[in-house]
Amino acid sequence: MSLLHETPRASTSATHRPSAGRRALNAVVVAASLVLAAVIVLHNLVPDVGGLGLVIDSAAPWLGLGIPILFVLAAFARRGRPWVAALVPLVAWVLMFGASIVPLKWTAPPASASTLTVASQNVEASSGTGAASATDLVATGAEVVAIQEMDDASRAEISSVLDGAYEYSYQVGTVGLWSSYPILNAQPWDLGLGWQRALAADLETPDGLVSIYVIHAASARLGDHGDRDEMLKNLSDVLPNDENDRVIAVGDFNAASTDRAFKPILSQLSEPNQSDGLFGFTWPSSPFAVTRLDHFLQRGMDVTSNTVIPAGGSDHLAIVATVNL
Repeated sequence: MSLLHETPRASTSATHRPSAGRRALNAVVVAASLVLAAVIVLHNLVPDVGGLGLVIDSAAPWLGLGIPILFVLAAFARRGRPWVAALVPLVAWVLMFGASIVPLKWTAPPASASTLTVASQNVEASSGTGAASATDLVATGAEVVAIQEMDDASRAEISSVLDGAYEYSYQVGTVGLWSSYPILNAQPWDLGLGWQRALAADLETPDGLVSIYVIHAASARLGDHGDRDEMLKNLSDVLPNDENDRVIAVGDFNAASTDRAFKPILSQLSEPNQSDGLFGFTWPSSPFAVTRLDHFLQRGMDVTSNTVIPAGGSDHLAIVATVNL
């Protein structure tokens, strides 16, 4: 008697069905991918509760670190196509930040016969290395040096170095400007707070006047960045009224390029990419910089180079940028 039909074989279709754990992992990858993509694109809309908005804005480029994790989780899920969902934040990151890491040297025009190089640094007064910073900035060959966070002691040390290298200077409060070209119409600038943490002046270059603003914005801390926000807003309100076609704003803005409070300024002045690519983070100087608080902004000129360098012992790296006049 044949027994072939007495014991039906169990269906093997269940072996191809994802386990409950993998289905859950798929759902997690898809949901996390969509949330991450939304935060990358809309980080400026995250409510600033307890300083959350400040943190997310400052760390926005670093959100991309979550993307490889999503691809690893998608690989563990195996079944389904969760990796397709992981592509969404990748595309969002590239659209938001991809253009900003293209090396400037790929697109910058050649230097003209007449250029202007500006070096700038927050020298961290408490570091006691203001003179070393000044010496390093002079060594860049810059025609203009902008200094922030000077106190009485560091001001004397910095001046002892820069006064011998530059014919013209103007200092007020925590900021100073040294130049090979005459400094005209220099004035302290409180940006609405009554503090001497900024200045405005004209540089009389052989090719005409260039407006320059040196900024040392108020500190930004979790839940306490109102003074900084007001200074940045007042700067954005003043810029449209500048009479010169060529304008530079440089210094420690205490705001990342991705900070929502910084956007109104970036709508009027452009920030060049780094000559060698990436984001040009400036703070802290060690063990490694994680955000860009210091900026060189301009309009009316072509930027030929823009780099970040260590100078002295400050917790901020220095900026050195060159424009065609």
